[in-house]
Amino acid sequence: MLFYLTTLNLARFLQVDAPDLGENPDRQTVAAVDAWKHSDFLCKNYILNGLDNALYNVYSPMVNAKALQESLERKYKTEDAGSKKFVVGKFLDFEMLDSKTVISQVQEFQLIMHDIHVEGMVLGDSFQVAALIEKLPPTQKDFKNYLKHKRKEMKLEDLIVRLRIEEDNRQSEKKVGNYHQEAKANVVEQGSPGLQFGVLLFRTYCRCILEDCRQEPSAPLREE
Repeated sequence: MLFYLTTLNLARFLQVDAPDLGENPDRQTVAAVDAWKHSDFLCKNYILNGLDNALYNVYSPMVNAKALQESLERKYKTEDAGSKKFVVGKFLDFEMLDSKTVISQVQEFQLIMHDIHVEGMVLGDSFQVAALIEKLPPTQKDFKNYLKHKRKEMKLEDLIVRLRIEEDNRQSEKKVGNYHQEAKANVVEQGSPGLQFGVLLFRTYCRCILEDCRQEPSAPLREE
């Protein structure tokens, strides 16, 4: 809007007040004031025309273009400052969790960085890299310390590639560990019936011996 008003030579009415007629204005002064009021009227209504209908009814009573501009700036610059604080708070509160994949949380981090840039706040690549490393989840503690002690500077894209490789390696190791546990469980499970059968056979053998002993007649006593 400011560019458009500048091309129409009306932007100056956003900053200056109406000229004073004085006590005994001459014809030239009156003509100058009338010309100013006409240009101010155009400037004010160009701005109002760019507003939503509901906002038009709110701001149309403003006496001139300068008052209208100041009122809009007070409202929306305050909201803009609040939006910046919200985005910064979101960045400071962001922490990675072990319950989610690292890469999915990296994408959340990148979205927050995008919102910060949209708000006009510029964060250097080195700062973003250091912040992302610091926010890694607790299970990545060793890898986090390794990255923090690297002397060579890394770009954010390079760090994301490293994180993706590290996560893929962890998932592969987890799958191998699960496979070994399942294989061990299968071996134990398959060996259990044989063991149970051996115990049962031993008990049956012992029972048979005892029964044979009971059925065998005792030897008669010899008389002296």
